[in-house]
Amino acid sequence: MTSSPVLPGLPGLGALRPGSITRPVDPPPRLLMGPGPVNADPRVLRAMSSPLVGQYDPWMTATMTETMQLYRDVFRTGNEHTFVVDGTSRAGIEAALVSLLEPNDVVLVPVFGRFGHLLTEIAERCGAQVHTIEVPWGEVFTPEAVERAVREVRPKVLAVVQGDTSTTMCQPLEDLGEICRRHDVLLYCDATASLGGNPFETDAWGVDVVTAGLQKCLGGPSGSAPITIGSRAVEVVEGRRHVEAGVREAGDVGRGVRIASNYLDLAMVMDYWGPRRLNHHTEATTMLYGARECARILLEEGVDAAVARHRLHGGAMLAGVRGLGLQVFGDVAHKMTNVVAVHVPDGIDGDAARAAVLHDYGIEIGTSFGPLHGKVWRIGTMGHNARRDAVLTTLAALEQVLRAGGVPVTAGGGVGAALEAYVDGGTAA
Repeated sequence: MTSSPVLPGLPGLGALRPGSITRPVDPPPRLLMGPGPVNADPRVLRAMSSPLVGQYDPWMTATMTETMQLYRDVFRTGNEHTFVVDGTSRAGIEAALVSLLEPNDVVLVPVFGRFGHLLTEIAERCGAQVHTIEVPWGEVFTPEAVERAVREVRPKVLAVVQGDTSTTMCQPLEDLGEICRRHDVLLYCDATASLGGNPFETDAWGVDVVTAGLQKCLGGPSGSAPITIGSRAVEVVEGRRHVEAGVREAGDVGRGVRIASNYLDLAMVMDYWGPRRLNHHTEATTMLYGARECARILLEEGVDAAVARHRLHGGAMLAGVRGLGLQVFGDVAHKMTNVVAVHVPDGIDGDAARAAVLHDYGIEIGTSFGPLHGKVWRIGTMGHNARRDAVLTTLAALEQVLRAGGVPVTAGGGVGAALEAYVDGGTAA
């Protein structure tokens, strides 16, 4: 048997490794300490190795129902329409916006990082009239600033990111639901990077639609997007309900402007997950197993306990990078619990240093986007990786790379500061 020749790679992609196509998948061991994805909890991976069953097998439909209830508790809501969209977290975002927005609807997006720009683009693709307000990256919005813009723009939807990993900032949401109700505005929130590691209260805060992903604080792989839809948003989505020909039944009369996407049509997906179990797509069974296990593990720990764990280990990482003499980026008072950004020290090639951390220690940390690309490193402590050994190992590796790059650091300064933070946090775990 002759081996395949090595093919030249496309620019930026690299060449094929000799014999790689005929080998089984065997990725190198990595500790993923960037802004996500993170290492999936082994229990999630075990659940995802379970046998497949048919999508209308009674066991399967019962599992779907259980998953809905688990995510109600994760989102802290009583919303009936709480389930998972099959696709990455961006599929959940698109499902929410394409189902809420008709052409020419007015949308307001507070932009404080890359992912506010993403919401803007998706809303524009829906044909909406999108208005934005912006603060410098590293800051968040006050409720007063948001309300002023709501009064001026009078949007149908206020679309906001809670935790934007590009800046590591966490936008306060507690007052936004009340503001939206006063002005008859729907509040949509992208909680992809924050849910499970930062406080989130769907019902108490009056958030109408929330979407998330598994690959951050929920400790799973990317590929499933939990979503919860409140009654005000359900009314809007149901007002655009059209059932596909082929599964349409008597009484299924189309309403309003048809949702532009078939796959991400929340009216049809709600029928699929609801009592009718009306056929829409073939459920991504393996991802459903993973999503269910992510929620089960979180609730077994307790949502408040999980948030406290992220705060503890994120605080230790924050103390540790400061102990290495690194300058923290942004408004630390509004930083997410689960990721910190630090300025790349003068005289260091930021990308080369990240490559050294990966090559020499098997640890991945991130850079950022747009105006911060190459200027900061983003270090995450989230999901399964929000734990003491991961924090200390990352800080020890980063210290050695900084030393090799000529940065004067105190020996053991990062690890020592993190250990002190753990003592101050009241744990030796």
